[in-house]
Amino acid sequence: MSIRVAIRHKTRYQYDRPVNMAPHILRLRPAPHSRTPILGYSLRILPEKHFINWQQDPFGNYLARLVFPEKTTHFDFEVEVIADMTVINPFDFFLEEYAKDYPFEYDAQLTKELAPYCERVESGPLLLAWLKEVDHTPRSTQDFLVDINQQVWKALQYNIRMEPGVQTCEETLALGRGSCRDSAWLLVQILRHLGFAARFVSGYLVQLTADLKSLDGPSGPEADFTDLHAWAEVYVPGAGWLGLDPTSGLFAGENHIPLACTPDPVSAAPVTGATEACGVTFSFDNSVVRIHEDPRVTKPYRDDQWAAIYALGRAVDAKLLEYDVRLTMGGEPTFVSIDDMESAQWNTAAFGDHKLDRARALWKRLGKHFAPNGLKFSGQGKWYPGEPLPRWALGIFWRGDGVPLWKNPELLADEGKPYGHTSATPAPHQRHGGRLHGSALRPARPACRL
Repeated sequence: MSIRVAIRHKTRYQYDRPVNMAPHILRLRPAPHSRTPILGYSLRILPEKHFINWQQDPFGNYLARLVFPEKTTHFDFEVEVIADMTVINPFDFFLEEYAKDYPFEYDAQLTKELAPYCERVESGPLLLAWLKEVDHTPRSTQDFLVDINQQVWKALQYNIRMEPGVQTCEETLALGRGSCRDSAWLLVQILRHLGFAARFVSGYLVQLTADLKSLDGPSGPEADFTDLHAWAEVYVPGAGWLGLDPTSGLFAGENHIPLACTPDPVSAAPVTGATEACGVTFSFDNSVVRIHEDPRVTKPYRDDQWAAIYALGRAVDAKLLEYDVRLTMGGEPTFVSIDDMESAQWNTAAFGDHKLDRARALWKRLGKHFAPNGLKFSGQGKWYPGEPLPRWALGIFWRGDGVPLWKNPELLADEGKPYGHTSATPAPHQRHGGRLHGSALRPARPACRL
């Protein structure tokens, strides 16, 4: 089951006069580690007279560096991201043995490599007081991270802030509210004080309306929605970077598409740059459009799709009739012993004391009834994993027009009858009675018709 969406992000800066623009940096391309599969990406820039160079910052994020050689009255960019919204289990990871339980310490090499993500730049009294209330009881690292993320979510009221920048942890805790970027930065600092490496994430959040209304809780958005969003990522040995969204109290899933992940929020801003002093009008639009949906239990085929499927089926049936193609279905009978139902040979074992004898008896009876002039064949059958040899298969073959395939059954050896042959017996005789007895035999098949 899959839903593919197109995320469209349009932004326009309209200036009151022609102005010179300094180089601008856009951080609006999905990061290399995005768990949500990205099927397509495009970026359109206006004015058309510009130079673009794709770069990667020290943290591996994609940067579009734009240079504008002439004055302009506007700056527009339009991003389109095609994403596969297949559900991601955010807890589908394993942890290194030493990191399975909290508290733990990174090894020496990781401590060195993660240094920028462990810097504690804030240590105000409100933050330290909050940290004193943290329950440090040893438990699984996964449970500890879930608890911390939800504690931040419960402690803050979400609000939309149009002002630039990120609040300090002290401001956010004093107000008891903040935007997504404020709560994300607070969580980053909390995690660092608790001994984790953490980073700030800027990205797209996609929320799709559910097919059915929830019976016992909120049903989510009434319409499909997307916008720029911020959350945190924590590094756990074995799992790598894990996304935590304190705005919702949840781990990041397929609806979180990271664009830039950095130790400090200032390095993750979607757009940075400068222009001459001027009056400016700013506008933007974020939208998400479903471009493909697989049928699913909660949203099956539409009536017109069912009609097309039925029409195709009828067309196939007509062709089968036209060319006289006949389909039959075979099967393998399951033998249930009337007097030995619990025996391993009739339940789990490949071979047993009576299994081959009963199979041969059924084989002969079926041959007499369906194909008295047919050919009974004993040979290798399926070879199951873990078994040393293929199983035996007993087959019966005959012609539909009645022409005999075999007229003298006495010339076929009876495998249940000893003939006294040994390894010294000439090859022609071995064809009739010198078979190797495998350790894995199965009951006879029903009559097979060619």
